[in-house]
Amino acid sequence: MTLRICGPPRSKPLPRFDRALLARRARGLLRALGESRSELSLALVDDAEMASLNQAHRGKSGPTDVLSFSLLEGPHAGFRSRLLGDVVIDVEQAARQARRARRTLDDEMAKLLIHGVLHLLGRDHEIDAEARAMRAEERRLWRALVA
Repeated sequence: MTLRICGPPRSKPLPRFDRALLARRARGLLRALGESRSELSLALVDDAEMASLNQAHRGKSGPTDVLSFSLLEGPHAGFRSRLLGDVVIDVEQAARQARRARRTLDDEMAKLLIHGVLHLLGRDHEIDAEARAMRAEERRLWRALVA
C-alpha cells in the first residue's frame, strides 16, 4: 500500500491537524475497503486552490470540501497501475465544517477522506438510493477507523 500526501500549502497559516493520524486513517481505510495493495494520492489544499479546481473540473465557483479524481474509470483507466486516483481536501473548508459540526478537524478530514475514496471507487450520491447506500458505507468505514 502506498500513500502519497502533498500539501497543505505553506503560503499562509492554515488550521492545524495531525498529519500522521490522517496517514494512519488513510491506510486503515484502504485496508477496510480491501484495497491494501492499492495506491492513493491525497492533496491538502486551501480555499483558493480548491476553488480553482472546482471551477476547472466541475464548472462550479467557490471551494468545496473534497474532490475525487478516479483512475478506475475514464480515458486513463488503462494506465493507472495500482493508483486509485487523487483525493483533494480543502483544509480551510474542513475546519469550518468541523466547527459547525462540533467535531475535531482531524475527524472531519477523516470523514472527507472516506467520502472521497468512496467516490474513487465509483460510489455516488446523485440519487436517493445511492446516497443512502453511500452514507451507510461511510458510517461502516468510520466505525472501522475509530474502533
